[in-house]
Amino acid sequence: MVSRLPHEEEVLATLRPTQAEKDHVCGIAERLLAAIAGSGKAQGMVVGSIARHTWISGDRDLDVFLLFDPALPREALEEQGLALARSIAAAFTDRFHEKYAEHPYINAVIDDVDVDLVPCYDIASAERIQSAVDRTPFHTRYITDKINGLIDDVLLLKRFAKSSGIYGSDGMTEGFSGYLCELLILRYGGFTPLLLAASEWKPRTFIDPEGHAAKEFDEPLIVIDPVDPRRNVAAAVSLDRMAEFVELARGYLDAPSPVFFTPPSPRPISPDKLDGLLAARGTFLYAIIFDTPPYIEEIVVPQLKRSTYAICEHLERNGFPVHHAHYRMGKNTCMFLFELLVNELPVIRSHSGPPVWNRVNAEKFRAKHISSSLPGPFINNGRYETEVPREFRRAGELLASPSLLQVGHGKHVRQSLGAGWQVHRGSECYLPEFAPFIAGFFSRCSPYVRILQEK
Repeated sequence: MVSRLPHEEEVLATLRPTQAEKDHVCGIAERLLAAIAGSGKAQGMVVGSIARHTWISGDRDLDVFLLFDPALPREALEEQGLALARSIAAAFTDRFHEKYAEHPYINAVIDDVDVDLVPCYDIASAERIQSAVDRTPFHTRYITDKINGLIDDVLLLKRFAKSSGIYGSDGMTEGFSGYLCELLILRYGGFTPLLLAASEWKPRTFIDPEGHAAKEFDEPLIVIDPVDPRRNVAAAVSLDRMAEFVELARGYLDAPSPVFFTPPSPRPISPDKLDGLLAARGTFLYAIIFDTPPYIEEIVVPQLKRSTYAICEHLERNGFPVHHAHYRMGKNTCMFLFELLVNELPVIRSHSGPPVWNRVNAEKFRAKHISSSLPGPFINNGRYETEVPREFRRAGELLASPSLLQVGHGKHVRQSLGAGWQVHRGSECYLPEFAPFIAGFFSRCSPYVRILQEK
């Protein structure tokens, strides 16, 4: 019998789905499976946490895979799989739409359950996968066979990670997926043993449940997939999320408390409060707003991250130091947010040229700038240098200019920006949809520090 702290038992009582909840969700799953089998085109399989009994009460995300003959060509799988998924969804609800990952699938809302209907191949071995989703049925079988007796530990870990904002392998979170949580519980034999081990983790911690790793990995946390020796299940976990988990594990072991399982209190912000905050900090806030590309988070968010870095470099190259920058994908719009240390610059700037002894290029540089009304060219440390007019004197001018499209964006973000964007400054950056994001932007701290502050 596992010995648990009283508050852990109290938390678990809120996490375990009730029998009525199980019957409701499983009833929908059974009806979907029967409809898929009745089509004669594929077999259905429930995967994910609901299939593995590791779902938290209230998290009604049902993943149903449509398993097709592996002899079917990839294009035919996408076409026939999507058509079947659409027809199955339409038989249950009118609330469904296509989503796109490695290939398209159908997302539907049936009663109050969020359902993904995902086509994949019915393969005999994980070594023969033809797309990333083909692994998922093997994950489900692996966990289901081994997780009995540790389900409560998985629930505790999931709530522990969710409450701290480090649960989820999406690009916004860069944290711990549900499957990773399950594997860690299996590896260490429970919630507390995992925390004891994690409190001593260091970058490049290596965990190989089946001892079959077939390649090397560079990520901070490496957990070899038991069903695929060439995959790191923890590849999405950033160094910061790993460090936050280590800090949380140490904090909980030192002073266990139910607050570790409680989501943080919202930190609201208003336009007036934002104005006062910026005045006190002496910094300058800019937001870029544009339409959200019509793709799933796994595709869009990495591109938002890439664009944020590229725009920061563009600002820095033009003399506007960036103190902090971040991004957020909303349902209809996305936001880039930049806190700058400088907002306005002089008319002129220095422009460095080639060394004088690089004769051809030096003479070209001199000829180009010799007729300027500004000082130069002159020689500084053996190189030509001159003064030139600054292209952008104000940060807002740069962010609103077509030059924004010339930096290193991902394909879909560039396409959305190409349709137009808005630049907001100061309290104008406040939009209700992004209020929690903006509040968090100015109240950064690690999850454990937040817990200490709230105690």
